[in-house]
Amino acid sequence: MSTTPMPDAMILAAIERAALHGGRPGVPAWIILEHLGLPRRTRRVRPQIRALTDAGALATSRAHGVELWSLTAGGRRQLRRAGSVELPESPQHQAWRAARALAEWEIEQFRSAMADVLTEATALLDGSGSSDGWFEMADRLRKAAWRLGSATYCLLQWSEPTDDRADIDDHSMASDVLLGDEERARCSHRRSGRRNTNLWRDGE
Repeated sequence: MSTTPMPDAMILAAIERAALHGGRPGVPAWIILEHLGLPRRTRRVRPQIRALTDAGALATSRAHGVELWSLTAGGRRQLRRAGSVELPESPQHQAWRAARALAEWEIEQFRSAMADVLTEATALLDGSGSSDGWFEMADRLRKAAWRLGSATYCLLQWSEPTDDRADIDDHSMASDVLLGDEERARCSHRRSGRRNTNLWRDGE
């Protein structure tokens, strides 16, 4: 690993971006490292963060026992004087890119699985199925449909995030303006977790 000191402006820019994307001014060390593209356990920039704190460019606070850093007015002025600072890909853009790539890889399998479940459900319509069979089928249908819906959203409807604002899923869609309050609330509830590709795993 390189031992060359990282430019102070890059550290300040990472903290500023992390605070913007996190929606709060104080940022823990591990998130700063993520925005710098460094492993969580590295100690490479910690002495520089301390030095910037001692110099008045950063302020510290604590929340739930975790130390947080934020830019002071002096730190913001120092960052502006540095001009344009190029940072590694942000964690929120990494998440978007990874989900989109996984959806592209998996979506045909999810469509095929949905078709198989629908075929089995149709076969139950001959009246030979028990009530428990239908209850089990209801769970399978919901799982297959939700997974396909989530993959469709990640591949086609999740807009690529930019670094100038936080990319937080508010479970809304542009078409919601056409809905009443109750239906909008139901749609929002159904969209919960739609970016979480971990929920695509079998058995979840």
